[in-house]
Amino acid sequence: MTRTGARRGLTTRRGRALAAALGVGLLALTACGGGGSSSGTTLTLSAFSVMEAANEPVFADFEKTDAGKDVTFQPSYGASGDQSRQVVAGAKADVVHYSLESDVTRLVKAGLVAEDWKDTPTKGIATSSVVVLVVRKGNPKNIQGWDDVIKPGVQVITPNPGSSGSARWNILAAYAHGSKGNEDAAGGKSFVSALLKNTVALPGSGREATTAFTDGTGDVLLSYENEAILARKNGADVDYVVPQDTLLIQNPAAVTKDAPPAAKAFLEFLTGTQAQADYAQSGFRPVVDGVDVGEVQGANDPANPFPKPQTLYTIDDTFGGWSKAGDQFFGDGEDGNPLGIITQLQQATGKAGS
Repeated sequence: MTRTGARRGLTTRRGRALAAALGVGLLALTACGGGGSSSGTTLTLSAFSVMEAANEPVFADFEKTDAGKDVTFQPSYGASGDQSRQVVAGAKADVVHYSLESDVTRLVKAGLVAEDWKDTPTKGIATSSVVVLVVRKGNPKNIQGWDDVIKPGVQVITPNPGSSGSARWNILAAYAHGSKGNEDAAGGKSFVSALLKNTVALPGSGREATTAFTDGTGDVLLSYENEAILARKNGADVDYVVPQDTLLIQNPAAVTKDAPPAAKAFLEFLTGTQAQADYAQSGFRPVVDGVDVGEVQGANDPANPFPKPQTLYTIDDTFGGWSKAGDQFFGDGEDGNPLGIITQLQQATGKAGS
């Protein structure tokens, strides 16, 4: 600023030209960023809300690598479906990390992500968890499994399936229980209907649902295991129950077609042992073998943080993948398509959300 001010005192044409040249030089140095490094890269990340806290140590560790030396991050977080639609509408994103595969395939259809995005060692999956039942400290309602959630007087919170990816995992986990692994459609519908009747709030995202519950609303929160662990780690007065049967949550990540090379390097880093160990400390189950998770504070058993459920349903084996389950269960009736099973049940119970 002092140099620029001094140049304003030049009144000759030569002086003005010299001032302009200096201004251009300063702008060029500023554009380089990172203390003048010409290799600086800012990666924009679009992700679902529960990744916000978990990503901070991952960013920091990537920036310590050769590939991430001059990389900084500009993240955006929100409900998974909303985030995906915003990118389609023009929001910038180099890397996307969403709750559902269908939120990535939306970008494939829009020409923003390559069709082969799943051709990775983890089939495009960057983080995983399971659906759990979060309860008040000491479990005063004695919630031991799914059947306790639909008992009279039990107030349930789950995010809205219309906007939130975590809500869709939650509801399908409940449907899988009621339908005995998608074998009994009537049983699945009956169970989800009873669950929705007990639902007292449908927040817009998984993070908003956790906040509503920790602020005092409801008796049970349907949530990701990692959300429950993080809440406890941060001092929330809650416990959680891993049901005997639940659904494996698999969260995909991809790079956009126009992303810089650093984006692909970061995507590869996400499924390496360092990043997966970081995510484990935030309550996510590793998606690759050989990860030293150590003790995970906030878990029911920090030394054994990720117990294997008796029955673990998967979206592919139980529901035929999101390409099938998305429309079958959550179709919105647009373009002449039928309403999905869950959409119909939400409307029938008056719990369609906003």
